Amino acid sequence: QILVDLGLHKIRLLTKNPRKIIGLEGYGIEVVKRVPIETKPIKENIEYLKAKAKKMGHLLNMKSSE
Repeated sequence: QILVDLGLHKIRLLTKNPRKIIGLEGYGIEVVKRVPIETKPIKENIEYLKAKAKKMGHLLNMKSSE
């Protein structure tokens, strides 16, 4: 709602979460481009990232940096 109050109706969104796009569109904000945020998995976060992809639909590049 703040974005609409600021007069924004079209945005580029930095996200891995497709639900954010749906939520913004529900408020009348057009997401003209989704810009992915790249996170390189490491042994300390690989299971967390996999869970986010599986359970919440996050769009992740799972190529390991190791």
